Amino acid sequence: MKRTALFWIVAVAITLVSLVYQRVTGPTYAVSGSAQLNGKSIAYTLKRSYDGPDNAPVQVKTDDQSITGTLFWKRYKTDEPWTQVPLTFADGTLKGQLPHQPVAGKLMYRVELQQGDQHANVPGNEPIIIRFRNPVPIWVIIPHVLAMFGAFLFSARAGLEFFNKEPKFRNFIYATLGCLVLGGFILGPLMQHYSFNLWWTGWPFGTDLTDNKTAFAFLAWVVAAIALGRAKNPRYWALGASILMIVVYLIPHSILGSEYDYKKTEKEGVKTEIPR
Repeated sequence: MKRTALFWIVAVAITLVSLVYQRVTGPTYAVSGSAQLNGKSIAYTLKRSYDGPDNAPVQVKTDDQSITGTLFWKRYKTDEPWTQVPLTFADGTLKGQLPHQPVAGKLMYRVELQQGDQHANVPGNEPIIIRFRNPVPIWVIIPHVLAMFGAFLFSARAGLEFFNKEPKFRNFIYATLGCLVLGGFILGPLMQHYSFNLWWTGWPFGTDLTDNKTAFAFLAWVVAAIALGRAKNPRYWALGASILMIVVYLIPHSILGSEYDYKKTEKEGVKTEIPR
């Protein structure tokens, strides 16, 4: 097998591993697991992000009408008491709803199952945090995701070029920068605008690590591009930028993202009602 083909295979493999890692570690993806109640395993999948205009559904499939459930919820980072709502049983599933929140509003919630004198907490001892947002058009989501992982693919391929006797970085570096500009600075802000009515929530306007890590990676590749014509041995700059890109992608997606501040809003005199 030619070295070039091997490098592409390795780059694709690294990119796919990163894609799976982002998928399972981000704070917006659903939580799945199982709870044990009277020797029976009850599987669940609970949402951590909701973009509908109505209340967010909470469902636990039990296929057993003797199992009851209670939904506990409260607004995130508030001192208010937990609201308790009994779940209703229909079509083999315990069903409840979380009240719709303002854009970027968050709720903490958990479910307690009961059968006789036995109890089980879902998802365990720690509650789930769900964030409400606006829907994003699919024509924005798909090219954004493709561009960002295209950037990672070309970045990995540029890093592997370090091991060629006569490395050719230029096309890979420019492809990485182009994908970062498209995915991170055009479609990324568009995603933010559709979701949370904001364009940029990283430095200097906020602490969103997704925006900040995109900017950091972009600057690293700008330096690598400049090094192509000025550095004595640009291969080390390209390798360094590629390694930094991997480190950046190890940060889960949407960490420290947009968040509605209930306390600040109410201090400013805008009273937010607690929906029931």
